[in-house]
Amino acid sequence: MNVSFEKLNDVEGKIIVNVEESDYKAKVDSEIKRIGRTHNIPGFRKGHVPMGQLVRMFGKQVKSDVLNQEVYEAVVNYIRENKLGILGEPLPVEVKEISIEQKDFTFAYEIGLAPELNITLDKSTTLAYYPIKVSEEMQEQQDKMLRDRFGKQVPGEEFEERALVKGVLMELNADGTLKSEEDAIQVTNAIVAPFVFRGKDEAAKFEGKKVGDKVVFNPAASCEDNAAELASMLNIDKDAAANVKADFELTIAEIIVNRPAEYGQEYYDEVFGKDKVTTEEEYHKNIIAMIASQLVPNSENFFQYTTEKSLVEKYGNFELPAEFLKKWLVARNEELSAENIDAEYEKMIPSIKWQLIKERVAQQAEVKIEKEDLENFAKSIAAQQLAQYGMYNLSDEMLADYAKRILDDKNSRSHIIEQVGDRKLYDAIKNLATIEVKEVTLDEFKEIAQKAQA
Repeated sequence: MNVSFEKLNDVEGKIIVNVEESDYKAKVDSEIKRIGRTHNIPGFRKGHVPMGQLVRMFGKQVKSDVLNQEVYEAVVNYIRENKLGILGEPLPVEVKEISIEQKDFTFAYEIGLAPELNITLDKSTTLAYYPIKVSEEMQEQQDKMLRDRFGKQVPGEEFEERALVKGVLMELNADGTLKSEEDAIQVTNAIVAPFVFRGKDEAAKFEGKKVGDKVVFNPAASCEDNAAELASMLNIDKDAAANVKADFELTIAEIIVNRPAEYGQEYYDEVFGKDKVTTEEEYHKNIIAMIASQLVPNSENFFQYTTEKSLVEKYGNFELPAEFLKKWLVARNEELSAENIDAEYEKMIPSIKWQLIKERVAQQAEVKIEKEDLENFAKSIAAQQLAQYGMYNLSDEMLADYAKRILDDKNSRSHIIEQVGDRKLYDAIKNLATIEVKEVTLDEFKEIAQKAQA
């Protein structure tokens, strides 16, 4: 088998493969014999089908399959061994029908050549980074949220915002009297949470009420006729709940209110882990650090956006194999066609150029993704996901186990590899370039981001 390369221009080329019968005949014969041994063919005992019959029945397809595999592997090996930088994948110039009689073949594949990029990122390149200031208002909000979350539910005398109300819930007739028929709905151990009502007018009816008071409200209106929520409130079947429209009277037996956690070691341990914070001053410093860490992704994402835009503008003045890429994109994507590819390709140009630029920068910075990088990133994802369910300060062993399950999922793993690669790339860019740090308020950050993306 003879493989050669013809460069058509700076961005396109052709790989030509000349195949002789001796290059593929042994594999074709072997595959045909395997079919004879393993297939049930009418009129013959398994393993006793004459070779001539097998060739007539399967020869053309087997020959075609073997040739396609052998030729494509030869093309891929040639590209790898000769270190050809290509974009996309090789495309056959024409689809040939293989005949049994023909012995020698010539195949040609189009390839798109990646441009030679001379990129040296150094301190002469200046990039902006915008960390967001942690305001007093943010600190107060975070403090309140945490103290409410770790607070305690205690009995109260009067209704408060976010209070739970317990008591006896009785269905009323249209005239406001208690319904006494057999089908009357009565809940002796009702629990109502007005702060989750979608019907705010119904929630307002609880304001100022005390233990022992009676409240008349409409459960259906409180949840905007959501049958599932109504069924849960009234302890009835969901199908039956769909027909309930009446008012109900709740005789309040107990009001449960939330009391924010008090500053102290027990509270600090619940928020940050045992003995990691021991004073109120340390607590507030850690609150600031917590908020700052929550704001970092905003700054990082914007830095990545502006860096990509800046480097494409600076280094992106190079030619792409446009016609080849359009053919390749249409061939691999059912949503693209000859009619819409021109418009779609124009949208793709910046991302294609950025992919090439970032690969060169990653080579310059010697960016490598290690197993430990993936495990640590998966642990951070695990911690964030578990925190949504109120699970904080988990052991390393538990996080490691959860992270392993995340990485065992192929889709999650590939996504994590991409994220880790990007993170290491941008960290490397920060070391290579000059970074102008400009601390801004959240409102200033939003304004800057909106202008940049306009």
